[in-house]
Amino acid sequence: MAADRIDWDDAFSNMAHIPGSEALPGLWAAQAAEYRARLGGALREISYGAGERRRLDLILPEGRPKGLAVFIHGGFWLAFGKADWTHLAEGARARGWAVALPGYTLAPEARISQTTREIGEALGAAAALVEGPIRLTGHSAGGHLATRMICDDSPLSADVLARVEKVLSISGVHDLRPLRRTKMNEKLRLTPEEAAAESPVLRDPLGAPRLTCWVGAAERPEFLRQSRLMAMIWAGLDARTDLVEEPERNHFSILEGLRRPDSPLLEAVFEKPPV
Repeated sequence: MAADRIDWDDAFSNMAHIPGSEALPGLWAAQAAEYRARLGGALREISYGAGERRRLDLILPEGRPKGLAVFIHGGFWLAFGKADWTHLAEGARARGWAVALPGYTLAPEARISQTTREIGEALGAAAALVEGPIRLTGHSAGGHLATRMICDDSPLSADVLARVEKVLSISGVHDLRPLRRTKMNEKLRLTPEEAAAESPVLRDPLGAPRLTCWVGAAERPEFLRQSRLMAMIWAGLDARTDLVEEPERNHFSILEGLRRPDSPLLEAVFEKPPV
């Protein structure tokens, strides 16, 4: 099919193609609230800048943390907040890691380039509070933001970047140019220049980072393309990349692996990188 005939709104639409998905936001919020209630003093909210959404949640494990795990939520840079996803820290915390869930300013109040900078600031603040290695994960738009942290124009300081051992982009959006052809762009306001500058597939990796692109085999074709493209292009630029297409998982069910400490997804996050 010719590119000019692709319905890009449909290509990025997940809820329209997953039965019952309209009930999921309410379910996620309830699960997150229940998990927060159980955490008690192990949950801390930290401001990393001026603004209502420039805050992060830091969840501490029992005992000394093995390091810092980060989960950046999705929502096409337009929706949700950190408190909708607290329960997704369950698996990493059970493995003994501190978990940071950064919030960020949503579009149209912020452009995506600003959001990238905010995530850099949030990771700097979290890294100052937890010692040890850092593992970055993000879902959908959050996968984009996690990957942006290891691009050649990373907003991270050299000290923080040196601690990032691995990045896992879950159903990530790595090529932003097609989004300019969607109705979402009325709020995202992507220009050709910003779409290119903010697309990890069009940037060089910083050094030789370890990146895993993890996507559900039952996802929309565009999300499969996005993960395949990212892994393939950076493999040719000296990044150490892996591509996993998890059977029978869609854009939302794939998140369940974050709650199980022994899931294949978390094994990919926390396996010891080779020397």
